[in-house]
Amino acid sequence: MTHRGSRVLHVGSLTRVEGEGALLLRIDNGTVAAAQLKIYEPPRFFEAFLRGRRHTEPPDITSRVCGICPVAYQMSACRAIEDVCGVTVDGQLAALRRLLYCGEWIESQTLHIYLLHAPDFLGYDSAIHLSRDRRADVERGLRIKQAGNAVLELLGGRSIHPVNVRVGGFHRTPTRAELRPLAERLRRARDDAEETVRWVAGFDFPDAVCDADLFALAEPGTYAIDGGTPTVLPYGDGQEPRSFPVRDFTAHVVEEQAPYSTALQARLDGRRHLTGSLARYAVSGHLLPPAVREVARAAGLDGVCRNPFRSIVVRAVEVLYAIEEALRLIDAYEPPPRPAMDVPPCAGTGHGATEAPRGTLYHRYVLDADGIVTDARLVPPTSQNQGAIEEDLRRIVQAELTRGDATDAGLTRLCERAIRNHAPCISCSAHFLDLTVERA
Repeated sequence: MTHRGSRVLHVGSLTRVEGEGALLLRIDNGTVAAAQLKIYEPPRFFEAFLRGRRHTEPPDITSRVCGICPVAYQMSACRAIEDVCGVTVDGQLAALRRLLYCGEWIESQTLHIYLLHAPDFLGYDSAIHLSRDRRADVERGLRIKQAGNAVLELLGGRSIHPVNVRVGGFHRTPTRAELRPLAERLRRARDDAEETVRWVAGFDFPDAVCDADLFALAEPGTYAIDGGTPTVLPYGDGQEPRSFPVRDFTAHVVEEQAPYSTALQARLDGRRHLTGSLARYAVSGHLLPPAVREVARAAGLDGVCRNPFRSIVVRAVEVLYAIEEALRLIDAYEPPPRPAMDVPPCAGTGHGATEAPRGTLYHRYVLDADGIVTDARLVPPTSQNQGAIEEDLRRIVQAELTRGDATDAGLTRLCERAIRNHAPCISCSAHFLDLTVERA
């Protein structure tokens, strides 16, 4: 703390987030002058790694961007490469991809709910401390996560960085008999997921409103997971949703370098935007199955939710939906005649976007006639959300200061909690878009 009513709070290492980040909060005479989410992980060079590789390689390479959400990177990469080559994966191969993605939603969202986020609402420093007093709650979360991991293991070959995904489909597809025990496990997880929605709905939620535009994929007739059309729900009364083609993504979502962060920050048509669970529910919540919608309504979700603290409830509803959707896909499954479609190399530019648990993930690849990647662009959710997170921090801290003399320790806890509302995957955002080497 400094003199004249000014102080600086610096959190050198954020806890219970994916990756390594810091926070700088500067308060001048009772006014929040700066709130900076500092991402200091070194650049990861994935776009540079992809250049010069064959068109079949991006799904395996990009899955290493994140150990929690590798399927999102694989599916966005596959969609972009197949877009270049004019191939549309459909039928049971598309259904299997969606099933695999459901597995990732289940394990990833559950990890955040139980291990990273719930301790904030219940007054614990970690899930380890939480488990000492509420063992049954933590065990319920672990059972759900294990069910999601089982989906990844069966369809992806392993639960972390799956190896069975390829451009055009899979290296191997399962039999109906192999899916049967998976369905039994998911049916048990469904009961745990319903209880999770009821559990988190009972938490105490501070009043807060995110005034950013909400941005998610939309797909006719279903809750978008593994594809769709980018759709914006602007903030403000009387604003109508608008959409644009995936190929125009970077014309609308523009990234800029922040001097204090190794992650680029993005704006949508020049405005702050938020992607992820709150945005998906706002855009497509009406398309959830009736039984899931009823559970959501009973949990206090009716229409658009803009309170970031209630994002934990929306994530719990999405876990329940992913389980229901996985069971539907398994029930309708018939083994396809072959595990993958042919995707011959083709020159051109392709675009792909899917809904990672943390939000919309976009890939763009440029191939030459031999199918060699000459340029790659990845836009992850956290770089898109960073501006909205910082504005949330500024607003929430300002409100706390207005209510009274907040302590540094109290403000630090509040800020970390506000950041965790958005489940930032910090490692995913630390990309590097251009590499130039000059040698004498």
